[in-house]
Amino acid sequence: MDTAERQDHEDQAVGHVIDRLAEKFPDRPRSVIEHVVSEERHLLDDKPLRDYIPVLIEHGAKNRLRTAARLGAQPVQAQ
Repeated sequence: MDTAERQDHEDQAVGHVIDRLAEKFPDRPRSVIEHVVSEERHLLDDKPLRDYIPVLIEHGAKNRLRTAARLGAQPVQAQ
């Protein structure tokens, strides 16, 4: 698989992450979920092994969205 194919595959997987999180957190606007996922993805930009990036993104975003839901607040910005 070349670099472009890997990027396309990762983009599709991240799109599925957004869809799953939108179903799991229906009270959050999709734009907020997309923003959180984008921040989580950027935290992993420098990681050379890309196979697990969508799983790591979903885990981090889910934690942030779940915490925000418990507190009745907006998700905190990624560090």
